Amino acid sequence: MTATDESNAGLAAFRTVLRLPGVAPLTAVAFLARIPASAAAITLTLHVVLDLGHGYAAAGLVGASTTVGMAIGAPLLGRLVDRRGLRTMLALTLCAEAVFWTVAPSLSYPALLVGALLGGLLGMPVYSVVRQSLAAMVPARHRRPAFALDSMSVELSYIIGPAVGTLLALQLSTGIAMWVVGAGWLVSGVALWLLDPPTRAPQSPSDAPPGRVREWLDMRLFAALLATTAAVVLIFGTELSMIAALQTSGQAAAIAVVNAVWCLASLSGGFLYGVARRSPSLFVLVAAMGVATLPVALGGPWWSYALLLVPAGLLCAPSLAASSEAVSRLAPEHARGVVTGLHGSAITVGAAISTPTAGALIDIGSPALAITVAGTAGIGVAAVAALLAHRGERVHRNPPDTAPVPPLTVGPSVDSQPI
Repeated sequence: MTATDESNAGLAAFRTVLRLPGVAPLTAVAFLARIPASAAAITLTLHVVLDLGHGYAAAGLVGASTTVGMAIGAPLLGRLVDRRGLRTMLALTLCAEAVFWTVAPSLSYPALLVGALLGGLLGMPVYSVVRQSLAAMVPARHRRPAFALDSMSVELSYIIGPAVGTLLALQLSTGIAMWVVGAGWLVSGVALWLLDPPTRAPQSPSDAPPGRVREWLDMRLFAALLATTAAVVLIFGTELSMIAALQTSGQAAAIAVVNAVWCLASLSGGFLYGVARRSPSLFVLVAAMGVATLPVALGGPWWSYALLLVPAGLLCAPSLAASSEAVSRLAPEHARGVVTGLHGSAITVGAAISTPTAGALIDIGSPALAITVAGTAGIGVAAVAALLAHRGERVHRNPPDTAPVPPLTVGPSVDSQPI
């Protein structure tokens, strides 16, 4: 094993990443920014149900409106970062966040639907910004532990954020909870503006030509985005099905415990992924998560769900980290913001597809049916994405207008690692 290999193995991999200039402050700011981001959905849901007096279906429409806005806005805001810089995008989105969260508590339901769409469209894309900056700041050989840390940060924020949002909404009021969420957005956004992490690699020219979309949006990138969506469909579909199963069986009080076990398993998986010496294939990870999800359909008592979710949970953070790593490897510097935004849109689309689909399967069948369909779909989509990636790699190595050249293999390199 070489000295480089040793520096990338075990806990040393995380220490090496955190010692890189700017990575530790970015990780801290990213964690703080994701707490209001993770609290936003539950806060809006409770406001619609408790203050506006509508049902959960109406609350779901508000969430869907926000999701649609985010899916459209993420690549557009990423393009703005590519062309005008991070601070310009942050100035625009922070103004939009301030307006939305200030007036949202006083809006009627129809106005809230429109506001949620606009708020999602111009919302600060904290997840995409952090991943884009990590890809620019961290050399390719260190991105696996960097994105593993990022996924672990997401898990921690989803343990804290929704709990804080729920506590504020139930103990004080949903209006106060929404104002606190808005304040959290502003504080974290200003911190990110002051930090101003790079969004392009130092060696890349700032005036690089944009190039044509089809030059970088090839089958390899499409396959990585497709696998990302499949992973999110698995995670969100399993979550809703687990909640429905425990609620309908009179075990709703155990939902928080089961979810905590699941999140801790994901945290452990992210840690193991980060300290691994080699990056597993994104498609293998997603397919394996689909296989590990299928036994959850056999759950009955709450403790059985907690145990059955551990194998699937171990693969959640690694799958998302691998997707970030794959997309960062395929993104050209001149379009990194757009590509990272598309990655965020792939995650958003997965959430938008899984929740209503799983809900419909639960209503017409059972939570077990929803879990089975989600697991099977995850396996199938991961297989299709792997085939597309393989074909795209062949086209990339042997363009149609050139004769195939046998590859000269000297040794493993970062570019030869599986997606």
